Amino acid sequence: MNGGTTREAAERLDADDPLAAFRGRFVATDPELIYLDGNSLGRLPAATPELLRGVVEQGWGDGLVRSWESWIDWGSRLGDRLAEHVLGARPGEVVISDSTSVNLFKLAAAALDAAPDRGTVLMDAEDFPTNRYVLQGLAEQRGLRLRRLRSDLDGGLSLDVLRSALDGDVALVVLSLVSYRSGALLDMAAVNELARAAGARVLWDLSHAAGAVPVELAATGADLAAGCTYKYLNGGPGSPAFLYVRRELQAALRQPIWGWYGQRDMFHMGPDYDPVPSIERFLVSTPPLLSLAAIDPALALVEEAGVERIRAKGLLLGQLVTDLAEEWLTPLGFRPASPARPEQRGSHVSLHHPDAWRICQTLASDARVVCDYRVPDRLRIGPSPLYTGFTEVWDAVHRLREVVARGAHLSRPAELARVT
Repeated sequence: MNGGTTREAAERLDADDPLAAFRGRFVATDPELIYLDGNSLGRLPAATPELLRGVVEQGWGDGLVRSWESWIDWGSRLGDRLAEHVLGARPGEVVISDSTSVNLFKLAAAALDAAPDRGTVLMDAEDFPTNRYVLQGLAEQRGLRLRRLRSDLDGGLSLDVLRSALDGDVALVVLSLVSYRSGALLDMAAVNELARAAGARVLWDLSHAAGAVPVELAATGADLAAGCTYKYLNGGPGSPAFLYVRRELQAALRQPIWGWYGQRDMFHMGPDYDPVPSIERFLVSTPPLLSLAAIDPALALVEEAGVERIRAKGLLLGQLVTDLAEEWLTPLGFRPASPARPEQRGSHVSLHHPDAWRICQTLASDARVVCDYRVPDRLRIGPSPLYTGFTEVWDAVHRLREVVARGAHLSRPAELARVT
């Protein structure tokens, strides 16, 4: 990194940061706490409580059921904003609905139904558990062949491995654009091109990408995607997920959960399911309105900052982590567990250490640094560009070095907690 890895260099980066003002638009109740887990749960935007108070008191309290006149299409309106500002999609191609797991199931099932003459599904063997479990269930139920593609734990899936697995029997490929463990970033355009050449469809999980790296679903010809809104999009714990279906595919795909929110003329209460031909056919039922509403002010911050600027800062933050780790942490038994080149990573960086879990616990309790742990022995550091400063990252890695150098973690239990 230009300027070295001194604290003064980090301070200069903060002084020149065009996104620095966004930090004050998030709630930070503990000035001593350094929060580096935005890749798991984003901070609370300062505008969210007031908006939710209005929805509860005016919308629910005063408006009661009449408020559904304005509420009923929030999922589609917020979806269009995500499409334009975050996902590189066209109007009417994104809707907010259900959870990531449910959306993955709906889209995967719909894609498989549309390819009855093909019997193979491909997935990354190191992908997030939900993705693997959903596909295992679908394959077992339908008698399909599920191929787990060998993937490097730190470097991610090789395009050569994918290319060699694609043949005329592959119906669906399910991949995460950014690896949850290592942060490895796939080339969406290249993957889509390989799949198209083989006559297969790709379903993307964008959970660790949306709001952190530029995504171009339309430009790369992506067919299907889903992802969460509570990481870099800061929608809050359990906020509803989004799903994307390319416009040309929507009328041809029928998702497996036939709910009245996807029904044509839903308030006619017709006797048989007749889905609308648009993206709303992938909806199921009444959304969790308060959680849906919380996405609005959070998304406004991402829109204002712009994903390109967020990505530019994210690259610098990640490079600072890796530079400091090389200088300070390598002598303490750490090694990089993410791709070396910044442009091949998302916005989080993983470090390998045999005592990563105990170190993670000690960082939070003794050093006031919150990051997280992922099996088998990875410490994930996830600075979120909208509210994380360069000096914070410098201080966090400095505290990490001190914790490990003095062996403060050695008294911690090695057994994993329920939440890591």
